Amino acid sequence: MISEQAKQIHSQSLVWDAHACFPLNPNSDLSDLKRYKDSGINFVSLNVGMDMDSFEKIMRVLACFRGHIASHPDKLILAHTVDDILRAKETGKLAIAFDLEGSDPLRGDLNLISFYYDLGVRQMLLAYNKDNQASGGCTEGHIGLTDFGKKVIQEMNRVGMVVDMSHMGYRATMEAFEVSSSPVIFSHSNPKGVRDHVRNITDEQIKACAKKGGVIAINGIGDFLGGKTSEVILQHIEYVIDLVGPEHVGIGLDYVVDKQELIDYIQGHPDVFPPERFNDYLSFVEPEQILEITELLHKRGHSEQVISGVLGGNLLRVAKQVWK
Repeated sequence: MISEQAKQIHSQSLVWDAHACFPLNPNSDLSDLKRYKDSGINFVSLNVGMDMDSFEKIMRVLACFRGHIASHPDKLILAHTVDDILRAKETGKLAIAFDLEGSDPLRGDLNLISFYYDLGVRQMLLAYNKDNQASGGCTEGHIGLTDFGKKVIQEMNRVGMVVDMSHMGYRATMEAFEVSSSPVIFSHSNPKGVRDHVRNITDEQIKACAKKGGVIAINGIGDFLGGKTSEVILQHIEYVIDLVGPEHVGIGLDYVVDKQELIDYIQGHPDVFPPERFNDYLSFVEPEQILEITELLHKRGHSEQVISGVLGGNLLRVAKQVWK
């Protein structure tokens, strides 16, 4: 049972999901965006491409997603500015922007950063799990931040695109904190202090992100959490609150709508997704649990200000500082 106090806090807060995954194909069905809106979420960042995707595929996915948003102006808003997000909240619509998982979609061309930004991409990882020409990835990490990676961060800072550290290697993230002149985020990462997993991040990374003024948005994948209940994700949220303060915590569920696409991807990358943990990777905290998370934070005695910050206010603060 959700208390009236929690419902009120939830409805008055700006609720932000920092990363979601819909099928990356030019005919993708985005009707499940209704689940986010119905769950009281006001803004969601949709992944539109990854390091292993071709440039043509990313362009077609962007065209598909932008077309869907444009064809539903009564329900959806493509968020170019923070004001667009606030306007969506006021009018009961869902604001959407895009993100890239890895910098290989740049094809070595820094000019594409502003190009993607103009198309609605507001955050980008430098590497997706594996090392690339910009950065070390969390499953390899043989390199840190390359000279090209440093230039990517500097151009992202100039353009107004948020530097996202999720999936990057430890050394690369620590070097990136020094290079970026703007706050950075982990859009969907969890603390190793709660669950030791290659995709999770150390206390040192969390502290460095907070020192930079950034936000660690907690991931909802069961294998990274150690379960998929709201109580389990709360453990990760409260761990980061206790470590660096509530102003540096957010939510990035990393929810995958199309489970078959995920199954195909996992089976094709056994080096990243061990077959013995197959079912764990199909376990998620779902968008509908956001209200329950609000209730649990309220029951733990957190103030309305703290809860509103975790739900989205902290990520909104970063967007106000970085987006142009």
